[in-house]
Amino acid sequence: MQATPRLVPVREPQAPTGVVLVLHGGASRGSQMMVSPTQLSVLRMIPTARRVAREGRGRLAVYRLLNSFRGWDSVHTPVRDVAWAIDQVQERHPDLPVGLIGHSLGGRAALLAGEQSCVRSVVALNPWVYPDDDADLAGRPVMIVHGDADRIAPISRAQVVATRIGRRTSVDFVTVPGGKHAMVRHGRTFDGHAADFTATVLLGE
Repeated sequence: MQATPRLVPVREPQAPTGVVLVLHGGASRGSQMMVSPTQLSVLRMIPTARRVAREGRGRLAVYRLLNSFRGWDSVHTPVRDVAWAIDQVQERHPDLPVGLIGHSLGGRAALLAGEQSCVRSVVALNPWVYPDDDADLAGRPVMIVHGDADRIAPISRAQVVATRIGRRTSVDFVTVPGGKHAMVRHGRTFDGHAADFTATVLLGE
């Protein structure tokens, strides 16, 4: 069976004023292994998406994206899946601003895919990035939330990328003391920052 990305609706108001895409992480497990809806990195984003939907107060359409494959390789990256998802939500909700929220490799995908014209805000949670990652996100407010106890995605890399992206747009960098990569122990803190920031930008409040 051919692997394809999938959108999972979390909240679909009748007349939304903005759209949010929530992007999962997850390392590769062999060559182009398909994403499972029950893998932990996917399940972790369910409370994030629900928190955003609550903060949207019926004005934000919220979807979770399930990537085609686990991880990130040179053949097919999550950035392509995000581009596909943006096309899908633009067909469903023409001309609405889009907010991206991603964790780990999903955070990296959010940052790199945020250049699309309809994107209005980007949130990266414990993003797994390379120090030389860059994107022109001018006019798109960015928030990076990173735990200082993350041993998988070094906070120092995220700080370097935040400084570079911050030359073109506003970047809020929030450090979560004791926060680890899976965002379990301090989950409400991570989710709260992502939801508040995204709702504020997309709803103009």
